[in-house]
Amino acid sequence: MPPRLKLIVSYDGAEFAGWQSQASRNTIQDRLEKAFHRIVSKPVRVHGAGRTDAGVHALAQCAHVDLPERRYEPERWVSALNGLLPPAIRILRCRFVSQEFHARFSAKGKTYRYRVWNAAVLPPFESGRAWHIVNTLDFESIVRAAKGFCGEHDFASFSANRGTPELNTIRSIRAVRVRRTGPCLSMEFDGEGFLYKMVRMMAGTLVRIGLHKSSPHEISARLESPRKAISHGRMAAPADGLFLVRVRY
Repeated sequence: MPPRLKLIVSYDGAEFAGWQSQASRNTIQDRLEKAFHRIVSKPVRVHGAGRTDAGVHALAQCAHVDLPERRYEPERWVSALNGLLPPAIRILRCRFVSQEFHARFSAKGKTYRYRVWNAAVLPPFESGRAWHIVNTLDFESIVRAAKGFCGEHDFASFSANRGTPELNTIRSIRAVRVRRTGPCLSMEFDGEGFLYKMVRMMAGTLVRIGLHKSSPHEISARLESPRKAISHGRMAAPADGLFLVRVRY
């Protein structure tokens, strides 16, 4: 059996077209596969725990690859890959795992963080890493409303169509944690799995509630009637405020 290498990858998604390989070849998966190809001189497929969209960042994305040969120890793979990858993509660590491990199918859950900068001025170092909201947000309303996402629900109205309709739109959210440090508001969503643009839709709804543009009852109404056409409140927050924090196994 070929040796299977597990990778923990961090990246700034601003300049890439998301995780999944595309014709443009400017995705995280494409860059990783190109780096591996240069080392092993053979095409390999990198499997990720999930597909992040264009502009979305990752603190600790998980991936795996089956290598034609072991060649290096894990520490050497880290330095070899980082020497070929662009500075916006970094391998944090890696190790060999059994063939039973799969970056996507073995995952038990994920944690995403969405960042909002709530102040008149967005510092330049926050550009591309937070959603800039000038008007004052009602923090307590957001905290109360966020609890409505917890539990198992049909999140059809908090997702977008990727092209092929999702057959199962029921997902379980373990916790939503909302914190504020000065002008920075962070919302962490911990769940077993997420639909396409689900986190961005949830974050967008919470911001609308914080701006008093949506009722706090909006969340429960949409979860109770997920297939009902609802035009208001269906706003996906911008991609650049979203971070994949960790994948649980």
